[in-house]
Amino acid sequence: MTSKAILVLEDGRTFHGSAYGAVGETFGEAVFTTGMTGYQETLTDPSFHRQVVVQTAPQIGNTGVNGEDDESDRIWVAGYVVRDPARRPSNWRSTGDLGDRLAAEGVVGISGVDTRALTRHLRERGAMRAGISSLDLDPKELQQRVLAQPQMLGADLSAQVTTGDRYTVKAEGEHRYTVAALDLGIKRNVSRRLAARGVTTHIFPASSSIEDLLAVSPDAVFFSPGPGDPATADGPVALAREVMRRRVPLFGICFGSQILGRALGFGTYKLGYGHRGINQPVFDKTTGKVEVTSHNHGFAVDAPIGERIDTEFGGVEVSHVCLNDNVVEGLRGLEVPAFTVQYHPEAAAGPHDADYLFDRFVDLVEKKG
Repeated sequence: MTSKAILVLEDGRTFHGSAYGAVGETFGEAVFTTGMTGYQETLTDPSFHRQVVVQTAPQIGNTGVNGEDDESDRIWVAGYVVRDPARRPSNWRSTGDLGDRLAAEGVVGISGVDTRALTRHLRERGAMRAGISSLDLDPKELQQRVLAQPQMLGADLSAQVTTGDRYTVKAEGEHRYTVAALDLGIKRNVSRRLAARGVTTHIFPASSSIEDLLAVSPDAVFFSPGPGDPATADGPVALAREVMRRRVPLFGICFGSQILGRALGFGTYKLGYGHRGINQPVFDKTTGKVEVTSHNHGFAVDAPIGERIDTEFGGVEVSHVCLNDNVVEGLRGLEVPAFTVQYHPEAAAGPHDADYLFDRFVDLVEKKG
């Protein structure tokens, strides 16, 4: 028999449903993601560390889970909220059931929730702390525990998701270039996309020094996506500045983009409810094209759009803008060989409109050489 469960937001809004995954209690920041596919990639994305993820797609779990689509070696979400879990998976690649996988990894979830109402609430009130419990069903008691949880603003989380030791992903076919990647919460598909272009990637812990990175004689440096508030990441910011001082080509994605933004002298701020999903329109000012892109960020860079900004490292301009809300989605150095995007060209599952950015990264290395 399925256990009952409740979800309580910090403002007291309560949703009733059934336990999904592990039976227990969990807390985190409630956020919604609009992808209709790719739930396995979402669950294993380290950027969702300490977040209770709400799936806006009404039915989740249809294709089960498999051993190939994980973006890391574990599920990272703090909790999982779905409306209608599939009763049985049906896909030729499936090796198991999503609910069983959640239970096996101790991930507390809830199903049978009106996720449309929950999403509308978060969109209007903003992302907020939440708790899911299939043990204590008293909303007021759970709300008190929710209010005792730390907020995402000011959270320094990259050190909690980074690799413990350096490792290497070799180039496919002929080796062309070497990249030193700082793991702030990297996804496996980043190194796959680079490997497909003849790049050998050395993945380093978030605490690495400039000497650590330069020890592999990199042709370029990459700053990965990751969780938490970029305002807390002083170490990676200082490292990005050292990389730019040496004029080593540099590419940053998502959290990495925010780190580079701070290194260039810009501030960052928390979005009301963030961008999460695989259908976000972004304007690339370099090509004049609109891309459908995959996002997962709750913070953004505060930089002026439409003008050259002079920094310690030369001129910088905003290169990409979200068409939904005019949020900065990328930066480009005009003198220093560095650029960033706030979204995910490595998206899997997701749109491939932005995959060319890895080619742009390789082109930057070639021009520098």
